[in-house]
Amino acid sequence: MAQVSDKPKFVTKGEIKVPPLKDLTDLKEGIAPGHRLCTGCVAGIILRQMFMAAEAAGYTLVIANATGCVEVCTSIYPHTSWKVPWIHNAFENAAATISGVESAYKALKKKGLLPSDRKVKFVALGGDGGTYDIGFQSLSGAMERGHDFIYVCYDNEAYMNTGIQRSSATPRHAATTTQPAGKVIPGKPQPKKWMPEIAAAHGIPYVAQAAPSHFNDFMRKFIKALNKKGPSYINVFCTCPRGWRAKEEEGILISRLAVETNYWPLFEVEDGRWKINYKPKERKPIEEFLKKQGRFKHMFKPGNEHLIRELQEDVDRRWERLLKLEQL
Repeated sequence: MAQVSDKPKFVTKGEIKVPPLKDLTDLKEGIAPGHRLCTGCVAGIILRQMFMAAEAAGYTLVIANATGCVEVCTSIYPHTSWKVPWIHNAFENAAATISGVESAYKALKKKGLLPSDRKVKFVALGGDGGTYDIGFQSLSGAMERGHDFIYVCYDNEAYMNTGIQRSSATPRHAATTTQPAGKVIPGKPQPKKWMPEIAAAHGIPYVAQAAPSHFNDFMRKFIKALNKKGPSYINVFCTCPRGWRAKEEEGILISRLAVETNYWPLFEVEDGRWKINYKPKERKPIEEFLKKQGRFKHMFKPGNEHLIRELQEDVDRRWERLLKLEQL
């Protein structure tokens, strides 16, 4: 099992503090460079931030990776990019796999066959297709049973690995290969499923939504999840240049715009209490987020103004609900 370096723990008097950026660059990472993720894919950035947070907190990660972009691009036989214990499983059962691994680890440790002083955390990793849709049943079961693990969803809002098909995470009116933007149906008609609230409804210790553009927030949340006993769920925004028809160099910019427009609010649910972590002082209109992506270009054609208005209403409605949940 991979060892973490002897770095100071960035937790002071119970308050989690992420180290300065210049110190983060010295931390070891659990994934090697040279993987085959697309140029500009933000999933690689998410993985690096996740591993740096684990290293800073002194944890070794054991990962079950659902079939998807990350799995395909980091484990093309006979090569692997992973420096930590890692297992590939089917699209639908990442949470079930990590449940078994976590249970086996506890049993072996109880028998004295594994050291008891090592800080190990089990992580299930999947895209939105393997989380919101195909893998939802195994995720729900693992959360209900109370396994000690973190589920990290890198949400790029479609089945990107298999051809940019729509998923329940695809936003309203976005164009995909299975629901293209036409005259009769202008992209996906349904709104995006709000997976974090579904996860929170299981009564688990910790749920969070994060974005790689706000790395301090994401890393703090991941460290908090590491220190929780029981299931945690983290939903992370993941720009996909190929599927979104966006510029490769603008992944983090689009991530920031998603937060600043309230399309992707940053919040956490700790022991049932909701907290918004960032409230934009001057919220940007949803057009600022949409115009950076070709999947939404049809919404800017004359006569389609109502499509932008409908998506803005979705964003506003969800934000208002989030504000109410924070007051409970």
